[in-house]
Amino acid sequence: MDNAGIEEMFQSLGPVTIKRMFGGKGIYHLGRILALEVRDEILLKADEESAPEFAAAGASQWFYEGKKGAPVKMPYWSIPDEAYDDPDVMARWVRLAYEAALRAE
Repeated sequence: MDNAGIEEMFQSLGPVTIKRMFGGKGIYHLGRILALEVRDEILLKADEESAPEFAAAGASQWFYEGKKGAPVKMPYWSIPDEAYDDPDVMARWVRLAYEAALRAE
């Protein structure tokens, strides 16, 4: 996804900073990372408090294959499909990601 598309997706929070990282992009708001772009997919930060909401909405947790083939789960989740069609719904998920980023500090 291009930077303009990412900025539009997160506009409800205000300005975001986008930095290249790990072959993808890190998306920051007010200095805190709240999302990643990996292989053209945006993944939102979640934690113990918000992950159940992501799971209930049908989102999937990002993981990579670690040593010996074991999956390593990361604190980033796909965006629920319904959010792509409704800016207000997207704003809610983006806000949840930012709140998780604040709690991580």
